[in-house]
Amino acid sequence: MEVLLLVVGLMLAAVLLVGVGDRTRLPWPVLMVLLGVVVGAVPGLPDAFDLDPELILPLFLPPLLFATAQRTSWALFRARWRSIALLAVALVAVTITAVAGTAMALVPGITLTAAVALGAMVAPPDPVAVEAVAGPVRMPRRLLSVLQSEGLFNDATALVVFQTAVLATVQRGELSAPGLLLRFALGVVAAVALGIVFAWIARWIGDRVTDPTGRSALTLVLPFAVYLAAEEMHASGVVAVVVVALQLRSASMGDEAAERLVQRSFWDVVELLVTGVAFGLIGLDLRQVVEAAGPDLPRMLAHAAVVCCVVIGIRAAWMVGAWLLVRRARSALAAPVTGREAVVLTWCGMRGLATLALALALPVATVDGPFPARAELVVIGCSVLIVTLIGPGLTLPLLVRRLGVQADADAEQAAEKELTLRARRAALERVAQRERTADLPEEAATALHERMTRLEALLRGDPPTTEERDHVEALRRGRALAMEVQADALAAAREEVLRARREPGVDPEAADRVLHRLDLRTVLLG
Repeated sequence: MEVLLLVVGLMLAAVLLVGVGDRTRLPWPVLMVLLGVVVGAVPGLPDAFDLDPELILPLFLPPLLFATAQRTSWALFRARWRSIALLAVALVAVTITAVAGTAMALVPGITLTAAVALGAMVAPPDPVAVEAVAGPVRMPRRLLSVLQSEGLFNDATALVVFQTAVLATVQRGELSAPGLLLRFALGVVAAVALGIVFAWIARWIGDRVTDPTGRSALTLVLPFAVYLAAEEMHASGVVAVVVVALQLRSASMGDEAAERLVQRSFWDVVELLVTGVAFGLIGLDLRQVVEAAGPDLPRMLAHAAVVCCVVIGIRAAWMVGAWLLVRRARSALAAPVTGREAVVLTWCGMRGLATLALALALPVATVDGPFPARAELVVIGCSVLIVTLIGPGLTLPLLVRRLGVQADADAEQAAEKELTLRARRAALERVAQRERTADLPEEAATALHERMTRLEALLRGDPPTTEERDHVEALRRGRALAMEVQADALAAAREEVLRARREPGVDPEAADRVLHRLDLRTVLLG
C-alpha cells in the first residue's frame, strides 16, 4: 500500500509541477528530482520505494523511449547516421575509457572491470532527461534533433559494456574488445529485426481492432513486450523499442486521423505521468545512496567531483571537435555549426534514469567477496547524474538566451508553410480530378475550391470564420457528393504530408504539426 500511495503522490506532484514549471520557466522534471530529494530527506521517513533495481529500466524506459522515438523518422536517422555513430557509439566509448582510467587512479581497491562498469554507468546522456529538459527550450531544431538521435541509441552501447563488465567482475573474467564489439553488433542486428517483426504484428492486430482506444492501448503494451523479448534474446531492448516506434510511425496511413488524435493525447498523458514518477524516484533513491556511503561520503564526493569534470570535459572537447569538422558544412542538418551551439550541446549532456538504474543494479557480491568499491561507485554515478541534470536543467533556458542560440522562428514557419502548400496543392488536385470523373454541382464545386484554397490558413491553426461554418453546415445538409470529394481532398493532403515526413531533410515535428491540424479538420468535418 505504501508503494501505491507513493506512486499516486508522485503522479499528482508531476501534474502540479508542470504548472509550476510553466510559470517559472523551469523544467518540471528537474523540479521533480528536487522534490524527491526534499521528501527523501524528511527525518523518520521509511524507505519510500523498495523496488528491485533490475525492474527500473524495464518499467520506465520502454514507454518513454517509445514516446520520444515517435517524434522522429527513418529519413532523419538516415540523414544523421554519422552523428549517431559518433555520439551514441564513439563518444560513449571514449567517455567509458576516460572515466575508467580516472577511477583506477582515484578509487582504492577497484578493479579494471569495475572501473569500466562505472564508465558505462555514467557515459550515456539520458534520452528521457534530454527530451524533458531541452525539448521545451526554444533552441534550433537542428540541435534538438541531434540530442534526440544521440539519446535514443547511446543506452544500447552503454548497456552492453556495463553488463559485460559486471559479469567479468562477478566471475573474475576478462574484458575483450573484439568480444564487446561482436556482442554489440549482434545485439543491434537482432534488435532491429525484432523491432520490425513486432511492428508488423502490431499492424496486423491493429487492422483487426477497429476501436481507436483499443489500438492506443496496444501501443502501450507494445514497447514493454518488444523490450522484454529483446532482453530475453540478449539483444538490445533500447534499439528494439526505437525501431518498432519508427516503423509504426512510418507506416501510418492517411485515413487514420481519429486514431492519431487519440494516440497523441493518450501518449501525452502517459509520458507526463511516467516521467514524473521516474524523476521523482531519482530524488528519493539518493537518500539510500547517502546512507550506504556512511562516514566516507566526503572522500567519495571528492572523487566524484573529479569524475564529473572528466565527463563534462570529454563531452566539451568532443563537441568542439565536431564543430571544427562541420562548421563549413552546407547541410541544413549539420550541428554544431558555431562555437555557441557546441557549448549548448555540451551543456545538454544530462544523465538520468539509465545512470540511476545501472548504479543501483551493481551486484553486492562477487565469487571472491564484496563487489569492489560498490558504495563509492554508486555515489560517483549518482553525483554525475545530479551535476549533469540539476545544474544544466535549471540554467539551460538562460544559457540559450544569453548565447543567442534560439530557435529560428522564420525557418520553422517556412518549413511548416512548405508542407502546408504541398498539402493544399494535393487537395486541389484531388478536387479537380473528382470534378472530371463525377457529376459535381457547380455550386458545390465552387465552395470546395474556396475551402481547399483557404486550407493554408486552416493548417496554420486559424479558427474557422462564421462563413466557413455556414459552408460546412450547407454541405452537410444536402451535398453528400461534395462531402465525399472534400473528404477525399483532405485524405490527399494527409497522404502528401505523410509522404513528405518520410523524405530526408523534412523536420518530422513540423510535419506532425501540420498533420495534426489536418486530422482535426477531418474529424470535425466527419
